[in-house]
Amino acid sequence: MQREIQVNEKPAFAPGLLLSLQHLFAMFGSTVLVPNLFGVDPSVILLMNGIGTLLYILICKGKIPAYLGSSFAFLGPVGVVLAWPGDHMGNYSKALGAFIVIGVVFILVALLVKVAGTRWIDFLFPPVVMGCVVALIGLELLPVAADLAGLLGTVDETTGAAVYSHHAIIISIVTLAVTVLGAVLFRGFPKIIHILIGIAVGYIVAYFMGEVNTAAVADASFLSTPDFRTPTWDVAAILTILPAALVVIVEHIGHLLVTSNIVGKDLSKDPGLHRSLLGNGVSTVLSGFVGSTPNTTYGENIGVMALTRVYSVFVVGGAAVIAILLSFSGTFSAAVANIPGPVMGGVSLLLFGVIAVSGLRIFVEQKVDFSKSVNMLLAAVILGTGLSGITLTIGEVSLKGMALATIVGIVVNIIFRLIQMFGLSNEKEEVETEVKTPDI
Repeated sequence: MQREIQVNEKPAFAPGLLLSLQHLFAMFGSTVLVPNLFGVDPSVILLMNGIGTLLYILICKGKIPAYLGSSFAFLGPVGVVLAWPGDHMGNYSKALGAFIVIGVVFILVALLVKVAGTRWIDFLFPPVVMGCVVALIGLELLPVAADLAGLLGTVDETTGAAVYSHHAIIISIVTLAVTVLGAVLFRGFPKIIHILIGIAVGYIVAYFMGEVNTAAVADASFLSTPDFRTPTWDVAAILTILPAALVVIVEHIGHLLVTSNIVGKDLSKDPGLHRSLLGNGVSTVLSGFVGSTPNTTYGENIGVMALTRVYSVFVVGGAAVIAILLSFSGTFSAAVANIPGPVMGGVSLLLFGVIAVSGLRIFVEQKVDFSKSVNMLLAAVILGTGLSGITLTIGEVSLKGMALATIVGIVVNIIFRLIQMFGLSNEKEEVETEVKTPDI
């Protein structure tokens, strides 16, 4: 079995560089997609994600291997603000003011956790809830990966039939196959970087199939300066975007839980959830002041750690340093930003699937007893809410998937605990009945 590289271990320079590049490639497509949708310079986002990740590692005392990337939770409300009458970049400056407020909210929640401790996490997130939430993080992202991979096709507006790109399917399947087979066939160092090898092979296949935007790479300047923006303060924009902070906080806690499970340490206690939230908050505040998007810990990088068993903060920090350097090179940024969607889709199918399986692993390791109706019902309600497509809209913010399921799971868990506390549960009666009923 491959040896784990623990959080505080520092690999040699050459292999460490390749491991860092693997993390960079895993997150790059998603983190630059957000600024592309907002119509702003991806370089400044790449710069601040790198700086934010280094600050996060420092604040967490080098004990949490997490990469901070652009959060998708703000696409909806920020899209509303950008659509307001007036100058597009003027509206984005208003959104930046809201991003800073959201970072402050993260910091305030971190201080609350520091004062109140983390025992409430064990109360709100028993193993059955934790396992379901972690599984949903991966499960709700799998359709996104399948879409990127071209496996869902596009709808023909004339006939309404699904249309598939053979090139996209071939590229994604080849990428996925090389990555999966590499995990079980490669030996030595290639086994550790099988994700990077899969992406490289997929990129080469896409190039020869004419699916790489070489013009964008050729037209980009080798050296360039990120396009910084300054925030403005608008109450309406803040109130429109602020509720999305709830989604990101829930997402952050879920990611920390799954990272703890992967590295085999309770990171919510050491270095502490408060430090993790503080690092995320400080990073987001700084990003807002220079024109970048709010940050969140990234599921893609968690998936990389789970597959490679490399948890070193030096590797994650190396990816952050490379991201900072690339933010000043238009050529390299364009080359990585133009990794075809099917390549990232093929890899993401595996990464997100691994996260989902990590949730099931919690059930096994924590010995969750599904013969108890409380555990069975909690899991059913959480997974049903998360996978059914139910959406709760509050103002401009929509709660669905993992975020909504987490909130529902917490509420139902509290109700069940109150029922047991007041002696109203029939769980004991069910057990007695099962014991008395003879086998047939």
